[in-house]
Amino acid sequence: QVQLVESGGDSVQPGGSMRLSCAASGFSLDYYAIGWFRQAPGKEREAVSCINNNGDSTYYTDSVKGRFTISRENAKNTVYLQMHSLKPEDTAVYYCTADKYTYATGQAMCLSLELGAHSDYWGQGTQVTVSS
Repeated sequence: QVQLVESGGDSVQPGGSMRLSCAASGFSLDYYAIGWFRQAPGKEREAVSCINNNGDSTYYTDSVKGRFTISRENAKNTVYLQMHSLKPEDTAVYYCTADKYTYATGQAMCLSLELGAHSDYWGQGTQVTVSS
């Protein structure tokens, strides 16, 4: 079955850390650009971080710069989002997406998808809750 599966979502206190995983099955992530998006209740889906197809360009939305890190481990067919110094405003359902379209930069992927561009695969989402 071809799919992306996110995991690692949890409830943490402000200032805590969490690592989200996005595992692909049925296809290889090797040549895909990968993005993490999130959607909070009552809000539009927003791009959090993207990494381009060959992994040499990453993008972070301003609110997570310096706190989140996207990485890919092709040997495990998995992409990660390491999150530190979590804030209540990070609370959302987090989704990963994979697209075989060639993006020169991570920013290009994130901005294109925010504008409604197609992406090949989306995961089902994982809930992240930051609350005291």
